Amino acid sequence: MAADGERPGPQGPATAPGGLLDVLGVAAVVLDGRGRIALWSPPAEALFGHSSADALGRDALDLLVGGTRPGRAWEDFTRATADGGVRAGAFPARHKDGRTVEVEFRTMRLQAGSGQWCVLGITSERRTLARLERDLALSARMVGQAPIGLAVLDTELRYVLVNEALERINGVSAADHLGRTPGQVLGHLDVAAIEERMRQVLATGEPVLEEFATGRPLSDFGREHAWTSSYYRLDDRAGDVLGLAVAVTDVTAEHEQAQEASRARRRLSLVADASMRVGTTLDVAATARELADVTVPEVADTAAVDLLDTVLTGRHDTAHDRTPHDGGGRHDGTRHGSTHDGEARFRAMAFKAAHPGPERAAADPVGEVVRYRPDRLIAQCVASAHPVFLPVVRPADLGRIARDEEAAGLLEAAGVHSYLAMPLIARGRVLGALDLKRTRNPAPFDQDDLLLATELAARAAVAIDNARWYQRQRHTALTLQRHLLPPHDAVSAPGLAIAHRYQPAGEAEETGGDWFDVVPLDGDRTALVVGDVMGSGINAAATMGQLRTAARVLARLGLEPDDILTHLDETTRELGESTATCLVARYDPATRTCLLANAGHLPPVHVRAGVPRPVRLDTGAPLGVGGIPFRAAEHALRAGDDLLLYTDGLIEVRDQDIDQRLQTLVDLLAGPRRTLDDTCDLLLAALRRPDTDDDVALLIARVLPTPAAGRP
Repeated sequence: MAADGERPGPQGPATAPGGLLDVLGVAAVVLDGRGRIALWSPPAEALFGHSSADALGRDALDLLVGGTRPGRAWEDFTRATADGGVRAGAFPARHKDGRTVEVEFRTMRLQAGSGQWCVLGITSERRTLARLERDLALSARMVGQAPIGLAVLDTELRYVLVNEALERINGVSAADHLGRTPGQVLGHLDVAAIEERMRQVLATGEPVLEEFATGRPLSDFGREHAWTSSYYRLDDRAGDVLGLAVAVTDVTAEHEQAQEASRARRRLSLVADASMRVGTTLDVAATARELADVTVPEVADTAAVDLLDTVLTGRHDTAHDRTPHDGGGRHDGTRHGSTHDGEARFRAMAFKAAHPGPERAAADPVGEVVRYRPDRLIAQCVASAHPVFLPVVRPADLGRIARDEEAAGLLEAAGVHSYLAMPLIARGRVLGALDLKRTRNPAPFDQDDLLLATELAARAAVAIDNARWYQRQRHTALTLQRHLLPPHDAVSAPGLAIAHRYQPAGEAEETGGDWFDVVPLDGDRTALVVGDVMGSGINAAATMGQLRTAARVLARLGLEPDDILTHLDETTRELGESTATCLVARYDPATRTCLLANAGHLPPVHVRAGVPRPVRLDTGAPLGVGGIPFRAAEHALRAGDDLLLYTDGLIEVRDQDIDQRLQTLVDLLAGPRRTLDDTCDLLLAALRRPDTDDDVALLIARVLPTPAAGRP
């Protein structure tokens, strides 16, 4: 006996009702040799409406056909007992309720144990069969002609069905799919992860939808393809797992379009980033470093910026004063940045590598001048003012890229496989070259990279040229200003010890118009002058020189300090370009008194016995304002006293109040006496900021105990 809930019969898993046969409603009927019903199945009762009690033993013709003519189909149904063949056909059967049911049948002869023959008839309603046949035909047509790849896998993940679209997508025929697993077919993908997700779908029934993957199929290995895959578990009507359905869509075109759009966005972002990151300072070396930084690793694995040496030294030559559009042909560069034998001289300004490797040792040492023969690609780049573009670097090309054989060997060891050199051109002149290489990035440089590098090089070249001109102007202004200031060994005064300092503005700004002067006068007197011309650059330095010269002449003519300022005010207005502040102090060693007049300048500081105090003066108006009188005031000094004169660059900063900074200056001067040079150094170290945007002029006079010898 079978246990409760079990079916008697062979051991093994039982299949619950609900499969395709149940959908078809297949009825089984057995007729004996005389055409009477010997067996009547429950589906036959459902199909024809007669119970087994009503049907068994009755004549099949009478029960199923009735008074109508049976026709040939019925004869075929019953003829199987005569010849043993299989018959198939359709006939209209009579339902118990009187309606007609079109049925389709298959009959075959059976032999019982007694040796008698009977007929087994298997039949189903024709309408149901037609519907299923239509559905199957539609499914087969859709699977076969679908533009997406479709497959069915069994529970062991073996292919049992593959359509033509999937053959094309995988580049493998259907015959090479069937009976094999994805791991045996899709070696170009991460198959282990794919099969793991397939097993999860089989186990849980939860589908995986639109999973994205990329790879290089064997049929088109040179191109990256992209797919989206969906996995669905297949269950029968009884809930048993049949296998897995797979739908694969080739989205390579969309993937490539998305990649191109992404590259375009990255290029625009990089160009915008370069606009902000390159040229932040007016320093050539810093700008070159910024260009190298912005190209690595976004564009290349290594970047080097090399400028022609004569561009930095300031020598001019027309050989490279041409753009790529002026029709100038190639030349060997012998007239610009070159030695007499045609070697191009470059100064290595910056180098950046994304990874450590031999390419670093192959790079030109930053700051050094390196010579390249005319056959080298970088020399040809600046000579022709055109890019040098090698998408694929062959071994023979390395010798033309590197400066020598040793460097070529290092580049080969680094794996340089693609090269691009861009000329740096600004205002019609070639300044140097941007050298780009790829080592670990497997993709070669393409036309998009060439366009991007062209844009970056063009923007950076302008920034480099601006920095170059600025540094040249700054050097000129600084040279002019230092020339106009008194020589160090010429600064002396009877009865006074003098110390002074001048510091130009920081690298980010231009030199200003600050000055100081020590002017010897009759009677051992001395005029001490400090001033500050508003503005910066050569104009400010030139104005400063004119005012300093005028002040010296006026002082030597014996004018009082306030009269000197009055004349300087008129001179400044006549120059008509700027204003200036100025402080004039005339010291008389005989009386140890100092007569001071101020034109909008910061007050001097008097230090006596270690106690510093700002000298109270009528501030006055800056030179060039006009119409406001200047007043002089006398101030007494003693032996050992210090008088400090300075310009606002010493104490003025953006983030602190000027009075607070003046107090800091006063506090620094308090305490034990120092040498004048030590005092100057202390004040500059404590108050001067590296990024200040103004010059500093500092002058300290210490009263000596006795007048200096050698009076006239």
